[in-house]
Amino acid sequence: MAENTSSETTPRRLPPLAALRAFEATARHLSVKHAAQELSVTPTAVSHQLRRLEQVLGVTLFERLPRRLVLSAHGAALYPGTRDGFDALEQAVARLRAPPSRKTLTVSATPAFAARWLLPRAPGLRAVAPEFDLHVHASLDAVDLHAGQADAAIRYGSGKWRALDAELLWRERFAPVCSPLLGVKSAAGLRRQTLLHHQWRSHARRPVTWALWQREAGLDRLDVASGPVFSDETHAILAALGGQGVALLSLTLVAEELRSGALVQPCGPVIEGAGYYLVYPAHRRDDDAVRAVRAWIGPQADNTMC
Repeated sequence: MAENTSSETTPRRLPPLAALRAFEATARHLSVKHAAQELSVTPTAVSHQLRRLEQVLGVTLFERLPRRLVLSAHGAALYPGTRDGFDALEQAVARLRAPPSRKTLTVSATPAFAARWLLPRAPGLRAVAPEFDLHVHASLDAVDLHAGQADAAIRYGSGKWRALDAELLWRERFAPVCSPLLGVKSAAGLRRQTLLHHQWRSHARRPVTWALWQREAGLDRLDVASGPVFSDETHAILAALGGQGVALLSLTLVAEELRSGALVQPCGPVIEGAGYYLVYPAHRRDDDAVRAVRAWIGPQADNTMC
């Protein structure tokens, strides 16, 4: 427990709470009668509390004009503080009375990663943190975690992001994949196939493209500039599943299709890319939401690497 500061241990020097409450209600309504109705007391009782408060403070809080009441300069100075103080007190009491609300855990990832890796593993969150409901923010743009747009994110890259803790989940690997119906058996067979491409984000470090794969493979006469280009990996995966060509894809994102035989990896080489990282603001490491996402994602990532 943190040490008490002097402001927490020094007794508060405040007028009687009943008098402050009568003043706040009267100042808000500019009517003793309406204040009395709100407080369920008589107008005489409210007037007594107002006089008591003025005596304690040694100032006049209201100007009592014919048929109306207005705040004095001292009353106008006191009113905002009492109003805000009672508002805060009311909200604190309301929170205690309200039924406990569900907690929300927001995780950001690219649309392809969210659809093909994160969502199939969503039930695992309930197992380790049943008090949280998962919200998935799927976007190609990196969200501002410091602004609270998400509690955490899974990002592909070098692991170096300003003021963010980054936990390596695994290193990604890429290889040509296609439908077995195409009958591709070797790298040379790619020359007769349509190459499928997907756009890499502009900030991606060393994007894994067909041009890079060709250099690593040492394969000449491969037209790496032709073929359809998709804005998202998911679309390239669907095109490959439909037999529309050969795609250079994340082996993580098509792991299920490779296991089932819906897609095959006809040849190498396999290109090692950057890493997938779980990232979150460094100052939030011990927050409940961050603890929950780490407890959930960590074991899932370990199973992915197995």
